[in-house]
Amino acid sequence: MRMKKIYILTLALAALTRVSTAAPLDFDFKDPKGVNNAVFKLDAPLEAINGSANGITGKIRFDPDAPGSVTGKIIVASESLHVPNPMMKEHLQSPAWLDVAKFPEIVFESKSIKNAHTTGNTTTAEVTGSLTIRGIAKEITVPVKFTYLKDKLGSRVPNLKGDLLVVRAAFPIKRSDYGINPKAPEDKVSDAIELVLSIAGAAPQ
Repeated sequence: MRMKKIYILTLALAALTRVSTAAPLDFDFKDPKGVNNAVFKLDAPLEAINGSANGITGKIRFDPDAPGSVTGKIIVASESLHVPNPMMKEHLQSPAWLDVAKFPEIVFESKSIKNAHTTGNTTTAEVTGSLTIRGIAKEITVPVKFTYLKDKLGSRVPNLKGDLLVVRAAFPIKRSDYGINPKAPEDKVSDAIELVLSIAGAAPQ
């Protein structure tokens, strides 16, 4: 009986230790490799515009034991938005469009998460948050896929130990909602903008 009590006590202490040491992880999305990027596409009847941005920073708090409780903020440097045509890029950064001198950041900050489903190391969910462009904040809901990769940071960035969190999302916004040159003719510049995000954050150990 005494040995049984000791065994039960040992299991309880082990469980308590696991609970006490478990904690959410903070993932930093400032990518040392410069690979993280956001892609945008405007597909108007007369012209399609495709571009990307790689000036991505921000942090996301993710709990591997409770993946449905994600919080965080992703920031894109407005001046990092790029299109192949130099004149078009100049227009994109001008006051009529993104006005990068006045509004240097595009920010998405999460507020809530629902319909989270986890299979293996992947969690899909609907994330509601505030998207701010040109100083105009709009609440949007975005379908997001989180992939938690334990001990895989060194596989991506040599000589570093830790975990990775890969975030993927694709969703539309309206150019007119954010005052992005609302007078531009829609046959040449689509009001609908498709955004695709594929980024990896690191939690070093």
